[in-house]
Amino acid sequence: MTIWYWEQVGGKLIEEFLIVNAGKGQGKRAVNGLIVLGGRKKRLAPGSKLDIKGKDVLIIQSKNKRLGMSLMGQTLFSAELVKRLGPWSVQSVALCRETDEVLQPLLEAHKGCKVGVCPASVTASH
Repeated sequence: MTIWYWEQVGGKLIEEFLIVNAGKGQGKRAVNGLIVLGGRKKRLAPGSKLDIKGKDVLIIQSKNKRLGMSLMGQTLFSAELVKRLGPWSVQSVALCRETDEVLQPLLEAHKGCKVGVCPASVTASH
């Protein structure tokens, strides 16, 4: 699903991009995908490190089901965590199989957050 979305928008994709290192009193946090917008379309190795300071980035959090509160929380709070890394701008996408007409407007009321729906024809591993 993450790759399918990246194919639509382009840029540099890193799957499982680490946004918070594990440490005393905090767990490790990664996003399903981070895209550095603009430039040549390129897929980097999962978990690659990349300085995103001053870049326009798009975060993808995906679930192979209907939009729910868990995915919404990941989408919203991942954006806040990524902002600590100094990008110029942050967009955050909740990528799911089906939206929810009550929940989608709640998430999209937050600046930079939106819902993307992946077609059923795309396999979850794609």
